[in-house]
Amino acid sequence: MAGKLYVVGTPIGNLSDFSPRAIDTLSAVDFIAAEDTRVTVKLLNHFDINKPMLAYYEHNKKERGGDIIARLLAGENCALVSDAGMPAISDPGEDLVRLAYEHGIEVESVPGPSALITALAISGMKSGRFCFEGFLSVNKQSRRIHLNEVKKEKRTLIFYEAPHKLPATLKDMLECFGDRKIALVRELTKLHEEVIHTTLKEAAEMYSEENKPRGEFVLIIEGYDDTKDTAYTFEEAVELAKNYLKDGASASSAAKQAAADTGFKKGDIYKSII
Repeated sequence: MAGKLYVVGTPIGNLSDFSPRAIDTLSAVDFIAAEDTRVTVKLLNHFDINKPMLAYYEHNKKERGGDIIARLLAGENCALVSDAGMPAISDPGEDLVRLAYEHGIEVESVPGPSALITALAISGMKSGRFCFEGFLSVNKQSRRIHLNEVKKEKRTLIFYEAPHKLPATLKDMLECFGDRKIALVRELTKLHEEVIHTTLKEAAEMYSEENKPRGEFVLIIEGYDDTKDTAYTFEEAVELAKNYLKDGASASSAAKQAAADTGFKKGDIYKSII
């Protein structure tokens, strides 16, 4: 008889948020699949849990996923954990859960904290409908393409961001979205938990290479409001195309993207940037 895969939520900062059921589950399974065993061992030690672990992360998930499934099919039980929060959300664990179902293995949730839901709950932003976009690409051109895809999304937008990438991300968001309301939620459940209510323009000015942000961030941004929509000038369309050029786009691609963003003709923009 096949074993069971337990998807176990872990604290996002405060260890007191770890549930009794989660502790019991990790204590009872045969082994634990962890995103980073060096992080998870601290959690296990704190709760006096002694179980074998194996690393399961983005760059070994194909090979290691097969190993885990084989052990589950052989009757062992496994707990899947990430470094923080619920596994399988912006996390390679989603592949393992899918594999388990494909092989007829039972999957059981042991819910715990989730950064995106926790941040939204204390952000003060509209929460009835929202769109979770996870992490943006480190590649500037890919990041801008992603932002342009959701610039007219009317639901509240939620992103994760690392502190070293935040200044560039805020600058790109301001350029793409315009000056919208934003709540920057940092250090959730930790000693220095903070919610900063501001606008994208003020946030981009607040954080720079000189004033480096600290802590992991969840960005909650108000959705697109077509009643506030303002038309681009042709000069702004040309400047937008020039920014795409700087990011590595060809003149033709830059003009095409700027035309799509602003409504001006591609040919007119193309002439101005060459």
